[in-house]
Amino acid sequence: MDPITQAFTRIKRADFLPAEAHEFATFDAPLNIGYGQTNSQPSTVKAMLKLLDVQPGHRVLDVGAGSGWSSALLGYLVGNEGTVIGMERIPELVTPAQAANAQQNQPWVQIRQAAEGVLGESKDAPFDRILVSAMADALPEELVEQLGEGGVMVIPVADEMLRVRRRQKRVKTTRHGQFRFVPLRED
Repeated sequence: MDPITQAFTRIKRADFLPAEAHEFATFDAPLNIGYGQTNSQPSTVKAMLKLLDVQPGHRVLDVGAGSGWSSALLGYLVGNEGTVIGMERIPELVTPAQAANAQQNQPWVQIRQAAEGVLGESKDAPFDRILVSAMADALPEELVEQLGEGGVMVIPVADEMLRVRRRQKRVKTTRHGQFRFVPLRED
């Protein structure tokens, strides 16, 4: 079994959903987690993780952590030698995401409240990988700058999934199909 499939088997989506959504946890659909946000559909998360190509020991930034499920999946993939920092802008989602992640026994995964007007977590950069689970209107240069040498970011931009790779200060972007997400809040 490949590592992403193992992560999906080990990290149960239901553990990151509000009680009223538990019965729908196995559906391949986005689920409402409140405050205008969703827990992305599993097939989309899986596609994004494949593009991201996370390896054990990586330092990963998860922008738009929401329920914390994607951060926990990333935590499984990086293992205890890695680090995952999940950033969430909506305060009411941070505490439940922290609690759900605490139950996963992955202390290398942190969920943090995103600072207003700040995108990402530059004080902890550079990152090997950045996953963005919200739609940007344009590629955010602020996040590209937080990628380390050889770093990869997967981000939906203007309804299209992009894979961004940084090498020697050059950025190469490839396109990977149409997707819909809640808007990325950059305020």
